Amino acid sequence: MSHELVKQQSVVWEMEKSKNGNKTFIYTSKRGYDITRNPHLNKGMAFSLEERLQLGVHGLLPPCFLSQDVQVLRVLRNYEMKKDDLDRYIFLMSLQDRNEKLFYRVLTSDTHRFMPIVYTPTVGLACQQYGLAFRRPRGLFITIHDRNHISTLLKAWPENDIKAIVVTDGERILGLGDLGCYGMGIPVGKLALYTACGGVKPQQCLPVMLDVGTDNEELLKDPLYIGLRHKRVRGQAYDELLDKFMKAVTDSYGMNCLIQFEDFANANAFRLLNKYRNKYCTFNDDIQGTAAVAVAGLLAALRITKNKLSDHKILFQGAGEAAMGIAELITMAMEKEGTPKEQGLKKIWMVDSKGLIVKGRDNLAHEKLRFAHGHPEMKKLEDIVRDLKPTAIIGVAAIAGAFTEQVIKDMASFNERPIIFALSNPTSKAECTAEQCYRMTEGQGIFASGSPFDPVTLPDGRQFHPGQGNNAYVFPGVALGVSACGVRHISDEIFLITAETIAELVKPEDLAEGRIYPELNTIRDVSFKVAIKVVEYAYKNSIATVNPEPTDIEAFVRSHLYSTDYDSFAVDNYSWPEEAMKVQTVQL
Repeated sequence: MSHELVKQQSVVWEMEKSKNGNKTFIYTSKRGYDITRNPHLNKGMAFSLEERLQLGVHGLLPPCFLSQDVQVLRVLRNYEMKKDDLDRYIFLMSLQDRNEKLFYRVLTSDTHRFMPIVYTPTVGLACQQYGLAFRRPRGLFITIHDRNHISTLLKAWPENDIKAIVVTDGERILGLGDLGCYGMGIPVGKLALYTACGGVKPQQCLPVMLDVGTDNEELLKDPLYIGLRHKRVRGQAYDELLDKFMKAVTDSYGMNCLIQFEDFANANAFRLLNKYRNKYCTFNDDIQGTAAVAVAGLLAALRITKNKLSDHKILFQGAGEAAMGIAELITMAMEKEGTPKEQGLKKIWMVDSKGLIVKGRDNLAHEKLRFAHGHPEMKKLEDIVRDLKPTAIIGVAAIAGAFTEQVIKDMASFNERPIIFALSNPTSKAECTAEQCYRMTEGQGIFASGSPFDPVTLPDGRQFHPGQGNNAYVFPGVALGVSACGVRHISDEIFLITAETIAELVKPEDLAEGRIYPELNTIRDVSFKVAIKVVEYAYKNSIATVNPEPTDIEAFVRSHLYSTDYDSFAVDNYSWPEEAMKVQTVQL
């Protein structure tokens, strides 16, 4: 056996490759009960007899030896017995706490089936019920009162080699608002998808909840609430917490550690992204990830509409962080087509809670000013759609039913193939359903949603499979590529490259079925190809810090992928030369 230490090293185990590199062996000092209670090490009844004897777990397990396939079957049988999606979520999270490899094997066996459970829409319900569903802690809970001791808290985490962190302060969870400490379900769910969809190693991922309180009165009165029971701390103390968190993370894990911001309120999301993006390896998924997946959908839709992005007029229902991020990336894509930036901006219109954003409207936030055009003020979305006649409408305001029958039918009346994206999450907040879009446009609508919808069959027998504009097409591949080659600052160009890659992977048969994203069960391959493009871009533009540049980038990225196959445990056995082991005797 070769003693070449592979990249993965933990405080509780080391991994080594066999001479031919085909098999991985784990060395650990843990024994007995500690093995079966460690999700990274536990294999359940898949331990061989030799492993059970050497590791001191023989007798702690039933006298039965199972393959991982049989274990998957056992999980699926139990899963099918659960009565609702929240129970299924809790069941899968419990599996993650017991046997990590098996958990990811189950998730990757049918991504289309399990992603809506471990992430949106079920994760929204799980966050709302987090106090009830809480079983054992996952990730780090860092409060406003810990801001001078964050490095100490990081030392409590059992892993040293952290490559990716997802952090939230719980103020804007999906479309559900301020859920405070219950928002921890989001970083946990996101990082599960880092591994299931992107192949990022789970031991290198850390979910973090920054608890600064909550303004949600219901939670403050709830005896089951598990967070700080006071109003949100804002201002200087809040900024100090964020500054010290970013510094402590990079001091502990290095400047290459990716920090993904998730579900921060609009005011903080833009501000913190602008503050940190050129100093740390960071991005905001609600702004940049949503932008990439929405633009990917638009680029794929162009293969149906047979024109350029700059030929479209795009209207946003919502003008928050998602809308701004998408609009910025659309203008970048238009620039790449040859349209000047100022011209591109004029093709984008936005509607917020006060109506159409136009020049001269009072109290417009700074980030909205660029999308304010000369036009009379208008309030109702129906009137705005009829007046502007957009070719595409994109809903990102979490206002359920905002795309009314009137809006959808009007879109179909002045567009041969209207683009209608209802991207708000969870499903209960969608601007319209897939069925409403397809029926009211008589199958001509090009539809995408943030949460999944079932296939729709029209009266004439045509069936459509709605595309889900899920950020999971974006962030796992970006994270894999960025962490593999050590990118320290993530530019918007990386997200445009990601959008283009995703759009290219949509097959003609997908488009024929109404799907403008790759089939969800291919998402791991999508993430792999996104990661390759990110790594190629990084080396081409000299922003990678891992040197020398690999000669085979595909093999380089593949070497970073997590495997759900069980590793073999080995005891460090070896022999001395016979002469050295000769027993000395004496004649008495």
